[in-house]
Amino acid sequence: MACFFRRRIAEKLGRTLQQSEDAFIPALSAVPVFKKQQQTADFKLSLNTLRVSGILPSSGDIQLQTEDLASRLKQDSVVEDVSAGSGVINFRVNRKLLVQKILEPFGKEEDDTFGLNSELFNTLKRGTTLVEYSSPNIAKKFHAGHLRSTIIGNFIANLKQSLGNNVIRMNYLGDWGMQFGLLGAGFGQFGCQEKLKQNPLQHLFEVYVQVNKEAEHNEDMRLAARDFFRQLEQHESQAVSLWQQFREITVEEYQHVYKRLGVHFDIYSGESFHQHQAQEVVQQLRSQGLLKTTEKGTGVVDVSPAGDMSNICTVLRSDSTTLYITRDIAAAIDRREKFNFDEMIYVTDKSQANHFHQLFQILLALGHTWADRCQHVPFGLVQGMKTRIGEVVFLEDVLDEARARMLHNMNQSKTTKEMDNPEDTAEKVGISALIIQDFKGPLQSDYKFDWDRMLQAQGDTGVFLQYTHARLCSLARRNKGIEVVEFNPSLLLEQASLSIVQHLLRYDEVLYQSAQDLQPKHLVNFLLKLCHLVASAHRELPVKGSPQDVAQVGKTYQYVSFPKNAQWQN
Repeated sequence: MACFFRRRIAEKLGRTLQQSEDAFIPALSAVPVFKKQQQTADFKLSLNTLRVSGILPSSGDIQLQTEDLASRLKQDSVVEDVSAGSGVINFRVNRKLLVQKILEPFGKEEDDTFGLNSELFNTLKRGTTLVEYSSPNIAKKFHAGHLRSTIIGNFIANLKQSLGNNVIRMNYLGDWGMQFGLLGAGFGQFGCQEKLKQNPLQHLFEVYVQVNKEAEHNEDMRLAARDFFRQLEQHESQAVSLWQQFREITVEEYQHVYKRLGVHFDIYSGESFHQHQAQEVVQQLRSQGLLKTTEKGTGVVDVSPAGDMSNICTVLRSDSTTLYITRDIAAAIDRREKFNFDEMIYVTDKSQANHFHQLFQILLALGHTWADRCQHVPFGLVQGMKTRIGEVVFLEDVLDEARARMLHNMNQSKTTKEMDNPEDTAEKVGISALIIQDFKGPLQSDYKFDWDRMLQAQGDTGVFLQYTHARLCSLARRNKGIEVVEFNPSLLLEQASLSIVQHLLRYDEVLYQSAQDLQPKHLVNFLLKLCHLVASAHRELPVKGSPQDVAQVGKTYQYVSFPKNAQWQN
């Protein structure tokens, strides 16, 4: 394990510099593996980190400090070479011990926890994490734009859970507001209960489009919409009954899509849950002198740093109905009371950054200091996502398209093997390709969607990742008679196998980095790099025809190649 070597190097540094060995752990990192290049070091120590932390003097020539410290560090049974680089000290560990320690957990059947017991995670705050993600509007089909929120939120929830947090997965549905006034009024004029039973979301979508067009030039329709929403807020039975019908059928339809994505939620909440509490929030804002009334009669809160009304947040309409942010304030307070979370993470597109900034500022102004533990994870837009039938409207169309294109590619490939359910395989690989393309870059960046590039079998794609994993699983099946027992580490000293082992030294660092900034790119790029190293090993280290002891190591190396807890999807 990487932490074994990190600790031994830290002990050596602690003795030499008369400091606690724990002080050196954050300054030590595994050296990235470069393709087709022999690795000369396994770990490196940043001298600048030691200067910043006060372990070494911050003045003086850093290179002289580097060379001096390197000369004082001696080789031993674990560290076989110490050398000075440019502001860093490089450590090369014993090759046989490296292989033995990295593969040791797999001989003990501890592969499910590989990398998760690292001391790097001791500084991470653990507790209850509430993640709000996906959160589409009810009575509308699941739009493709919700794809990013759903899979990014799912990644964050999986990561937090893997690192020991108690995770609450919440889908906060947009199930309240003036759009339901429009939909309710529109359904009365354009809706049909029979069509609603046959294809519920499609029919509601058609009604919504039609009523919006009508409301653009028809004042009576706008008045009818406001009246319907007023009926909802006053809990008139007929309006509430229709709204409940819309909500129930929408959630049922969403769950089919979530199942395809491998996503689940612990709680389906929504704006409607907090309509009464939103009015209580308004009273609290008023009693604390935070609520101001504009000339138009709207209620606003000043969130400008200077208190000069240069940045105001509207929390109440002139007719005293609440807004989305008013209900968000109420929802946050309610969640804190119910779940006593240690952190809450909202996953939405970057256009809502100001909304969450205002939300957190208002919570703090109300005296809720825990708002400092709330975080917005923003993401960019997907450009050019189209299917063969034209512009994408619904996510389900995208998933169908991914499956169809992948199935076509499989049928065209000469290497595709016969399988019992090719459509199911195409579905899984196609959705993996969607996710990997989304996760490769920084979340906040917009990216151009490209079907052909996404579904390529070669290169840094989800298809290549799944292909590599399938090939390793096939290797395990063909060698299932070989038991995982004690093995001779000297059989894994070729550079192709050492590169894989050295790359795995970085796994806990990659997880730590992902936990710090909640970006999936670190883990995804780590796995893609691992795929390339495994591909090289397949070419250079054939298993077929090898002696039994070599095949034994090959099977063990197969198990270690893809840590089971590398949860980038589900």
